[in-house]
Amino acid sequence: MNTQKLKTCIELCSQCSAACDYCASACLREEDVKMMAKCVHLDIECAAICRLAVQLMASNSEFTSRICHLCADVCHACALECSKHKPEHCQQCAQICRKCSDLCAEMAA
Repeated sequence: MNTQKLKTCIELCSQCSAACDYCASACLREEDVKMMAKCVHLDIECAAICRLAVQLMASNSEFTSRICHLCADVCHACALECSKHKPEHCQQCAQICRKCSDLCAEMAA
C-alpha cells in the first residue's frame, strides 16, 4: 500500500470526521431542526466511520480495504445529503465528504 496515500487518507478522514461533527452540531442550531434530521444522522455516522477508518489504517489492519470501502459509501451518502441544504456548514461538509469518499474508494480498490 502506498505510504503517502495512506497518510493522506488518514489525514482526510480525520478532517472529515471533524467537519461532520461540526455540521451535526451546527444543524441542531438551525431554525428547522426537524428538516435537518437526516443530515445530522448521516453526519454522526460519517464521523464515526471516518474515525474507525483512521484507527484501522493507522494500525495497518488487514481490514483497511474493507473499512475504506464502507467509509467511501457513508461519506458519499453524507455528501449527497449535506449538499441538499443551504447552510455553509453543510456545503463545506459535503465538499470534504466528497473528497474523503473519493480517496477512500481509491484505498479500497
